[in-house]
Amino acid sequence: MPAYGFFDVLEVTDAGKLEQYRQAVAATVEQHGGRYLSVGGACEIVEGTWRPAFPVLIEFPSLEHARRWYGSETYRDLKTLRLAATRGNAVFIDGSGFDVLGRAPA
Repeated sequence: MPAYGFFDVLEVTDAGKLEQYRQAVAATVEQHGGRYLSVGGACEIVEGTWRPAFPVLIEFPSLEHARRWYGSETYRDLKTLRLAATRGNAVFIDGSGFDVLGRAPA
């Protein structure tokens, strides 16, 4: 089942480092079977108080693929660069959960 990495960049603290990150990160995502679904797309808030600033959504074939990418040697230095260049939040979401009727995936 797919899994998703959701990153919300709240603030850019070093634009130069972020640009270095942007130039190299896509290749590491692809190496781990991932693909970008949305980068900085507009958000329409329909409930609650959460206000994503610059959302990035990446799909991976599984939660294990997402974890391997995040902990990989190929991403390690880039992750350090991103964390030094931005302030934000990130979560992995397992796409194999129950449907809206409470049924487990087939």
